Amino acid sequence: MARKLKTYQTSLGFYDLAIAAPSMKAALEAWGAGSNLFHQGVAKESGDPDVVAATMSKPGVVLRRPVGSHGRFSEHANLPTQLADDAPKHGPKKKNKHKAAVPRPTDDKAARKAALAFEREQRRREKQRLKEEAAAGRQRQRPKQAIGKAQAALEKSERAHHKKVATIEAARDTLEKEAQAEDARWAKEKEKLEWALHRASE
Repeated sequence: MARKLKTYQTSLGFYDLAIAAPSMKAALEAWGAGSNLFHQGVAKESGDPDVVAATMSKPGVVLRRPVGSHGRFSEHANLPTQLADDAPKHGPKKKNKHKAAVPRPTDDKAARKAALAFEREQRRREKQRLKEEAAAGRQRQRPKQAIGKAQAALEKSERAHHKKVATIEAARDTLEKEAQAEDARWAKEKEKLEWALHRASE
């Protein structure tokens, strides 16, 4: 059974982040946080009705708004035009109008729908992660494949070279034997012809 979702909020970098998730752990994973932001006091369960409504409309999706602003959360937020440190420091501070109480989805049907949407988003994100890991794995394999291909081509060419050299050496041995045989035959024939010439000249 799908777990009911809660809205969690934090600030990372230039953005405030919010998400509808079934647990703090799920929220931290979606944010890509390397530490427990809740224990550090920089993340909390949100009770802002506007934030809850925005996250429940897109469960499992990390929504953003410029850090320190009070605008609406969305998937694609612009960078803040004025950082918190540059904000005017005079004048009374506005009190948070929202109560700390955490609202729940208006009814069980809406809660189930939001929880199922969160699970679909989780599966989509996991599928995307696996796809990116597979692509990175293929990218890492390409240099190895190129090296292996070049090594195989070198070994094939080297084998062809040795085979050709062996053929030439065999042909050279054959020619050497033929040359020696021809020298021996010629020596005998020359001796015979010279003897015939000597007798004819007596």
